[in-house]
Amino acid sequence: MSITMDTALASLVPNKRRVSALKSLGIVTVGDALTYYPFRVTDPVQLQPLRQAQIGQQMAFVATVRDVRVVPGRMLRVIATVDDADFARAHNMPGGTAQLTFFGGRKNYIDWVSMRLKSSPILVVSGTPSEYMGQLQFTHPDFLTVAPPEFADENQQVGVVKLKYDADSIDEAVLRVTRPRPVYHASSRISSEHIHETILNLLWMMGARTSISQVAQDVMVPPSTSSIAVQPGEGAAVGTLDQAIPDILPESVRAAKGLMHRAEAFLAIHDPDSRTRFDEAIATLRYEEAFISQVSLLKARSHAHKSAAHPCPLPAEDAGSEAAGSRNLRDQFIRALPFTLTAGQKQVIDDTAADLSRDWPMQRLLQGEVGSGKTVVALAAMLQAVGAGYQAVLVAPTLVLAEQHAETIGRMVADLNPQVPVTLLTGGMKLAARRKALAAAANGEPGIIVATHAAFSKTFQALHLALVVIDEQHRFGVEQRESLNAKTDDGTTPHLLVMTATPIPRTAAMTWFGDLDISWLTELPGGRKPIRTVVVNEADAPTMVRMFQHIRARVDAGERAYIVCPRIDEDDDAEAASAGKRKRSAAADESIGIDNPYETYNDNGEAEARPPLHSVEEIAGRLQKLPQFAGIQFATLTGRDKDDVKTQVMADFAAGKTPILVSTTVIEVGVDVKQASCIVIFDADRYGLSQLHQLRGRVGRGGTNSWAFLISRAEPGSIAEQRLEVIHNSLDGAEIAQADLEFRGAGDVLGDAQSGGKSSLKLLRVVKDADMIADARARAEQVLAVDPYLNNDVQLAGAVLDFTRGNETFLTSN
Repeated sequence: MSITMDTALASLVPNKRRVSALKSLGIVTVGDALTYYPFRVTDPVQLQPLRQAQIGQQMAFVATVRDVRVVPGRMLRVIATVDDADFARAHNMPGGTAQLTFFGGRKNYIDWVSMRLKSSPILVVSGTPSEYMGQLQFTHPDFLTVAPPEFADENQQVGVVKLKYDADSIDEAVLRVTRPRPVYHASSRISSEHIHETILNLLWMMGARTSISQVAQDVMVPPSTSSIAVQPGEGAAVGTLDQAIPDILPESVRAAKGLMHRAEAFLAIHDPDSRTRFDEAIATLRYEEAFISQVSLLKARSHAHKSAAHPCPLPAEDAGSEAAGSRNLRDQFIRALPFTLTAGQKQVIDDTAADLSRDWPMQRLLQGEVGSGKTVVALAAMLQAVGAGYQAVLVAPTLVLAEQHAETIGRMVADLNPQVPVTLLTGGMKLAARRKALAAAANGEPGIIVATHAAFSKTFQALHLALVVIDEQHRFGVEQRESLNAKTDDGTTPHLLVMTATPIPRTAAMTWFGDLDISWLTELPGGRKPIRTVVVNEADAPTMVRMFQHIRARVDAGERAYIVCPRIDEDDDAEAASAGKRKRSAAADESIGIDNPYETYNDNGEAEARPPLHSVEEIAGRLQKLPQFAGIQFATLTGRDKDDVKTQVMADFAAGKTPILVSTTVIEVGVDVKQASCIVIFDADRYGLSQLHQLRGRVGRGGTNSWAFLISRAEPGSIAEQRLEVIHNSLDGAEIAQADLEFRGAGDVLGDAQSGGKSSLKLLRVVKDADMIADARARAEQVLAVDPYLNNDVQLAGAVLDFTRGNETFLTSN
């Protein structure tokens, strides 16, 4: 069979348990396996005689097998006695002896190990020595059998299921045993070693010339079933691998940068002969990711500029024209505001006005701190479109936020002349109200439509749609956003303004939103007081008691408090949480597993167990029993609640009927209750910093003193504790986001995790690799200038298409 990057592992690996374990890590195809990169490589193993062995320190040596025996019992054992007399003599030292011990519950495994040990008198062994009953012992060491000189030419045969000897010579075996070993993120179901073994066998089957042995008979299909012949060679080499793994980078770019072929890079990462070689391969594939992403962004920008859009110019300034003045809804709105716009708001409003007046679609990202006034800027843009005779749609990610937007906007435009209709459209509306809203949109009357995901449905049509505003862009995918382009009947593309309060550093934003013009709002309106942030160890009972007493005092003063938990109920994701893993489900979509899947790993790459996450059901039950909250009404809010329930819960919370709200992160975006002064976030050590910053911004919106309590179970000195110190010491969203990038990498911060999808970006570091990204963008511009449709770079064109589909949360246009 012909093996490609898209070949399913299930067709190559007959061991179904291993296939299932790899699938749990997101490894389903050959391409998934080869791009499952190790997070580190071990240091080269030192080759030394047994007499120099130090207990607990890994070493390698050349030995002669003196005896092999199988010890029966409940757990079978193979014990081989070896000595290194010949090897030690070459190092001017006396020889030593040791025992190689292997345990196994299955007889076929014991027979297989025993057979390998008996097949060759010479072994090259790598392992960690210990002492047992006064004897030097190596438990489950790695070893390679070495062919005697007279068998060297017959060692490898095409079509043989198992190689008789692992290496043709001692020198070859020593090189392979002592070379650096990749270490992968593993799990309780599959070890780093088995991941490595699987990837090496895949490379061998695809054509890499290597003397890799099949360490277990049930790992891979026999070579005789593959059309790729085993080719003799010393060590690992590319062989015919480049035919199965074609290069993506244009040859001119690869040559100019001195990069490896893609196949060569995969081999050097998964089977490195030196740390230097490994680093060079990582650099190659990191640049490849940068180049593909920048080509994708440049093509998106080029496509957008070729589309037609409704120009929405402001009426000409003519003091004698009363009609013109009345049509200038934007300026009417700005003059009527009860506060003065910040300099940043004025600048962004002017920039969007210029964009909207053009006949090609605006593509602008508006980033601003929580409470920086993005909604006012967006409303000014929408009123400019309405004043020009068109419709504008504001899409919000949640029902609660959509209702708040509709109410706020309706109040702010109530006194404008002519009147501006504001229509609310949500998926949970009653049928009659929904039909009325859809009809109002379909008739093309100028106005503002505030919608949830219902705006992406087939039933929604806006005849004269000129502007789409996306609030919290990371909650929507490209396909959803682009579906709005099909809502017009005249072939035009709406102007697009996407907003985010998730802080993204300038470098990162310019990288991932390179197809957009970017605006920042950095000033906060007056009256906002700094939020006091306190990190509380959950095991510190006295501090927890004082915290709850403080919250009761604030509630008695007429204020409100949020209590945030990552899970909905006790059963939600309980098994995965107790095992220290993540499981994505409908319930988990608003849990910590979506924004910040921080895993901790041991030195073997295995995920370490973590305590179960707290749930809304559990915490609400516990808090209501505390004496501090006697007589206080609690409410709960989760993504599972029906729309009418959510609306009622928020109304009761705002009115003070239920002054304490226990919720999931459904309140993260847009919820605006002026009286809220306290927020308690359980399992804060398991959230991303940007998400914590967003949640913290739910309080202090009414000018009162406010507090954020971050409840943590992080170990002292751990990375989790260091992350919480960042947010404890800073209210600067950009600074927090940069720290988040450095702790986590780009994918989760910029929306990969929120999409529920899988990003093809695994190596690129947005902040650290800024210079590399700039270089890649410049070279991408040169390539597209000569070949805009990539007709001469078919592999690159395919990679760009895959990137656009797989990284839709990074790309906000075509």
